[in-house]
Amino acid sequence: MKRLFLVILPLAFILSSCGSGGSDSQQVKSDVSMESKQVKLITVDPGHFHAALVQKSMYEQVSPDVHVYAPDGPDITQHLNRINGYNTRTSDPTAWNEIVYKGDDFFDKMLSDQAGNVVVLSGNNKKKAEYITRSVNAGLNVLADKPMIIRFEDFQQLEDAFKAAEQKGVLLYDIMTERFEITTLLQKTLSMNSSVFGTLVNGTEKEPAVTKVSVHHFSKLVSGSPLIRPAWFFDVEQQGEGLVDITTHLVDLVQWECFSEQVLSPADVKIVAAKRWPTLISQEEFRGVTGLETFPDYLVKDVKDGKVNVYSNGEMIYSLKGVFAKISVEWKYQAPPGGGDTHYSTMRGTQCDLTIKQGPDEKYLPTLYLENIKGLKLNEMEAKLKSALTELPYDSLSYEKVGANSFKINVLPKYRVSHEEHFAQVTSKYLGFLKDGKMPDWEVPGMITKYYTTTSALSFAKGK
Repeated sequence: MKRLFLVILPLAFILSSCGSGGSDSQQVKSDVSMESKQVKLITVDPGHFHAALVQKSMYEQVSPDVHVYAPDGPDITQHLNRINGYNTRTSDPTAWNEIVYKGDDFFDKMLSDQAGNVVVLSGNNKKKAEYITRSVNAGLNVLADKPMIIRFEDFQQLEDAFKAAEQKGVLLYDIMTERFEITTLLQKTLSMNSSVFGTLVNGTEKEPAVTKVSVHHFSKLVSGSPLIRPAWFFDVEQQGEGLVDITTHLVDLVQWECFSEQVLSPADVKIVAAKRWPTLISQEEFRGVTGLETFPDYLVKDVKDGKVNVYSNGEMIYSLKGVFAKISVEWKYQAPPGGGDTHYSTMRGTQCDLTIKQGPDEKYLPTLYLENIKGLKLNEMEAKLKSALTELPYDSLSYEKVGANSFKINVLPKYRVSHEEHFAQVTSKYLGFLKDGKMPDWEVPGMITKYYTTTSALSFAKGK
């Protein structure tokens, strides 16, 4: 049975509404009129915490009234609790007014209501291709969390959705937070400085020009609280395998750094090798991050010797316009003390390698190094590096010699924006696109090429 909920936070109201079995309540209008704003968000089935992170900050051109459509259950409750946490925090609180509809017909209801003009999708990925297509065909803009698709069988549907978006005059965009990380920005910028980096080598299958490795953890803190993951997150048929999930970011960075603002296409991609392997999650570990005592029925197919086999790990080697790249992602249960998710990245140039490390030696902070300096004496490279850093739009960048043949770039804390804060940066970028009524001409071809790469790699790894 469908239920209609019109909800304004705070938390006490959320809990009473969610626990009462569903009574209607009077909507309270926020101080700022919706009509005075250009953008009106619609959040659909927010099963992933990234949906809430889009609203960790407020935006001048976005209405505080956000319509939410979802099935009843723990996913929507956790989402509303996170938004309430942002609304009630002591420092720079937000003022979102969540207007919630709960019911099994939530998506059809969203389309019929047309309560906003930007659909935010961040949840179960199994139907994301369908949700994107139907939203775009209804004339709605879409801001989608990665991945947009998790199977190669959905690639054509995604490509058609981009064509429909162009015809409808709406913008379909995915949330690529890693472009805003400071060491990644510096790596890209210095790789474009020929006096320091030279030029990117093409590399080979055994010695790729670009290597990117990402390590993630099932148990983690989000906005200061332990993350409760939905049980479906461990089902790759709903969340997606590692080769099509986190690798979306890594493939995006390869394109963005190596072929900046260039129009790419699937024809530029050649998958050379790909493999996948599971992370084994015990029932105790599963309970620790989901709160559930047993594995749900849809995970039984993946349970062996009492542990669920989650194919969240993968590696691919491919060439993009002749440049070889190696992408790896690994999921562990929990990070070591003081640690968290980590990122490793190397770009190999004719004069040096630009490498990002984030291990214990870096105190788990992403740190950029110039390594394997070749063709130049160390003092010559130092002079070129010093000159290059002074030309960048960041004050007080410094460097220090590390070992016999490398330099470490030191970055001020003010430039170290957290992963959570990156969502506001991506959203602000998207809002700029909406204001302009268009995106750069390379963005859509880049997204199409990216998802062709990830889903093709998964098919390769499965022997399809």
